[in-house]
Parts: sequence; C-alpha cells; structure tokens
Amino acid sequence: MQLNLTGHHIEITDSLRNYVDEKMERIERHFDKVTNTHVILTVENVRHKAEATVNMRGNNIFAESTEDNMYAAIDSLTDKLDRQVKKHKEKITDHHQKESIPLVDTEEE
Repeated sequence: MQLNLTGHHIEITDSLRNYVDEKMERIERHFDKVTNTHVILTVENVRHKAEATVNMRGNNIFAESTEDNMYAAIDSLTDKLDRQVKKHKEKITDHHQKESIPLVDTEEE
C-alpha cells in the first residue's frame, strides 16, 4: 500500500508519520486490496483535522475526523475507515453456500 501524507498548516514530523503508518496498517490487515491512501492533516485554530481517501479495488472510501488533539483525530479517523473497509469487504463477499457435491459414489453392490 502506498501512503501519501500531507500537512496543511502543520509540519509532518517523523513521529506523526510513524503513527499514521502504524494505524493504517490495521486497515490493510482487514482488506489487502488497498492500493493507495492519501491522508491530509490540518490544523485550524485549535481544532486538529485528519482526513483520508483510501483507494481500493472496487471502491474509494473517504473519512474525516476533527478533535482537539492530532493523535486523537488520527485514531478516530482510522476507526471510521476501518468500519467502512469492513463494510465494503462484507458487501463484496459472496455469502451464498455452494451445493455440496459428494466426492465418492456410495452405491452398494
């Protein structure tokens, strides 16, 4: 998964980058067909905003979160993305049971 991290009115430090990487790994664990993720971290007055667009096979998912702390905003964002990814995965999974076909012919002679 390719991760693009952008900061508006905030400098992206190594600790922030590592924290976002660590949290986004959880999303990739639940659905391995994620190709690209773009995360934007923004500071507006005292509100910290994190938003992300996740590109995956079959769908694009967007979520945003605003909190008083940037780390809390990232946590909330990944929780929202995780729920959406699980929902997408559930939708594309085929839940119909296949007919069971016996492998061995059990005719008596």
